[in-house]
Order: sequence, then structure tokens, then C-alpha cells
Amino acid sequence: MFWPMFAVAVGFVGLAVLGVLAVRVFLEARRLGVQVADSARRINRAAEDLERAAVSTARSVDSL
Repeated sequence: MFWPMFAVAVGFVGLAVLGVLAVRVFLEARRLGVQVADSARRINRAAEDLERAAVSTARSVDSL
């Protein structure tokens, strides 16, 4: 009777560990998604700034 109860206990502990790890992976993936979205916004902002600077430079070169 000991071994079946031990097997059930080990199985339950294994499932609990997998559940904890799944939650940690989910939270880290969510955090990574937020960082990627923030980086994408910053890259888009930098691209817009670069485009404005290029247009301004082109206008100043044309006026020479």
C-alpha cells in the first residue's frame, strides 16, 4: 500500500512543479512581449525622426 501512495504523491508533486514552471514561463513570455512592443514603438519613433531629418536635409540641399 505504501508504493501506490508514494507514486500518487510523487505524481502530484511533479504536476505541481510543472504548474509552477508553466506559470513562470507564462509571466516571462508576457514580460518579453511588453519589452518587444516597447522596442518596436521606440524603433518606429526613431524611424520617423530619421525620415523627418532626411526630408529637412533634402530641402536644405535643394535650396543651395
